[in-house]
Amino acid sequence: MNITRRVLGKVALGLAGATMLMQFPALAADKPAPFDKPGVKIALVRYLSTGDFFQAYLSGVEAQSKALGIDLRVLDSRQDAALQSDMVDQAIALGVQGIIIQHGLTESMKDAAQRAVDAGIKVVAFDVNVENPKIPQIEQSDKDLARLALEQAVKDNGGSWNAGYVYVAGIAPLDRRNETWVDVKKKYAGIKEVAMFGTLDNPIANSVANQARSVLSAHPDIKVMFAPYDEFAKGVKIAVDEAGLNKGIKIYSADISTSDISAMREPDSAWAATAATNPAVVGQVSVRALAQLLAGEDPGHNVVVPPTLITQKELVDKDIKNMEDLSAKLPQFAHADVAMPAWMPNPNAK
Repeated sequence: MNITRRVLGKVALGLAGATMLMQFPALAADKPAPFDKPGVKIALVRYLSTGDFFQAYLSGVEAQSKALGIDLRVLDSRQDAALQSDMVDQAIALGVQGIIIQHGLTESMKDAAQRAVDAGIKVVAFDVNVENPKIPQIEQSDKDLARLALEQAVKDNGGSWNAGYVYVAGIAPLDRRNETWVDVKKKYAGIKEVAMFGTLDNPIANSVANQARSVLSAHPDIKVMFAPYDEFAKGVKIAVDEAGLNKGIKIYSADISTSDISAMREPDSAWAATAATNPAVVGQVSVRALAQLLAGEDPGHNVVVPPTLITQKELVDKDIKNMEDLSAKLPQFAHADVAMPAWMPNPNAK
């Protein structure tokens, strides 16, 4: 047989085609069902959405969903508990395969989450306790967030000071942070809580600032403000700055954003430290845990993202000006190896 160059070319093309055909099933098998085919649909049902943290969280949910080829629907109740419960039913009606419940009140979301489970839908919950053993709880290790911030407060100010405390009961992450605050007050008898206040009325920072003005006027002896949510800390800082007390009061918080970094870096800023996870990473972990459930895997009941302490001094010394700098200069902040099986795509991979 006379094998010409044209015949060789055809054989090569045929072999290449066969190889490609063999490769495609292998590529499809890289991800387990149902992610081996497009069209997986999930919903994010939100209670809180105001502020940089929640925008970054949403960006993380979107990035991980895109990496997995997920059709994401976002339902935002804007702190309306009854509406958030109804939105779970809306998500069920949309035919989603999975739901992320983001924040909310236990009393309104417990039954709603069970309705989704009864409908055969996989559910995970971030920072809301739905009291259901079938639903993984995504957490920021809230007790550690509070512990890191308060340890820094004691390091900076000693174990004896008068404190203002910003707190709203009934919100799972704030309740968990409050447990640490209670423990710290027991450990250090010299720490006196002279005022407790707080609100989630929108805009949260401005509403808290209104309260903080009255608190500072009534309690000029406050030396430390513990505001374990960055929107709370922003509000306290507004009031402290207006009262000209920025050199006499230190603020300790939880959570972080680019605007928070800017506020902490201001000359003579009262905002001394915060403990935080990367909210975008927490959003990614929420989707990954849900994806594991959909793939028949068990991410565990408590899926915990570890926090990082971030001080004002560190931001200045390392010239960290935004979230991108923070991720680049504090690598532990950029990615959490949580709910990350071998088949899971990493949206942060370069």
